[in-house]
Amino acid sequence: MPFCFPCYRTTINHVPYFMKRYFLLFASFAFAGISFAQTKPSVSVKAGVTYAGLQGDAVNSVNGLIDFANGAITTGSKPGVFGGASVNIPLSKEFSIEPGVFYAQKGYEMRGSFSVKGAEFLSANARAQLNTSYIDVPVLAKVNLSGLQLFAGPQVSYLADAKLRTRAGALGFNIINSTTDAKNQFNEWDVALTGGVGYQFGNGVNITAAYDHGLSRVDRNRNFDAQNRAFKVGLGFKF
Repeated sequence: MPFCFPCYRTTINHVPYFMKRYFLLFASFAFAGISFAQTKPSVSVKAGVTYAGLQGDAVNSVNGLIDFANGAITTGSKPGVFGGASVNIPLSKEFSIEPGVFYAQKGYEMRGSFSVKGAEFLSANARAQLNTSYIDVPVLAKVNLSGLQLFAGPQVSYLADAKLRTRAGALGFNIINSTTDAKNQFNEWDVALTGGVGYQFGNGVNITAAYDHGLSRVDRNRNFDAQNRAFKVGLGFKF
């Protein structure tokens, strides 16, 4: 199919403004890193676990209702996994720029348990779990101190999938067990700040612990104010 310049322009114009600026910044860092690198760039692969949740006014309101419920309902972080690869571009012996691409599971979880006083066997329980999957693209500034690494930087994420799973039961029977596609209720793009600490061993193995602090509302319709939060612990290898 011949190249269509008007179609290309239309596609570019639909990219969010902050995404254009972000990728221009990414390209500038990458070009500068390659130009001034003291040693050759290296590639790392990494995988690990995430503990994700939501934070904001809407979640605080829910927590207020939970307090009123006297502990009958609890909220918490949802465990998941992440994995991907990054390229480390040294600018000096101690400082480098590291862009990467990762798949990460995030979300939120609520649980409830209720019983009738004097008839505890009539207990009921419910669980709602928001499962979201993102493609994270961080650009990190990294300091290397004899193996100890400190890193931080911006991150843009694309929402690949979002599903809401609800389950409820009583007397040992499942009454509700359904999964709903909720992607159209959430913003496709998310912006965050990420940072953490790690250690690079001499044999190529590295370990990291990081925190993602979301800056964007996750709700597409802006009906509530909530942002992504996630802790990540990973094990990687540098080639």
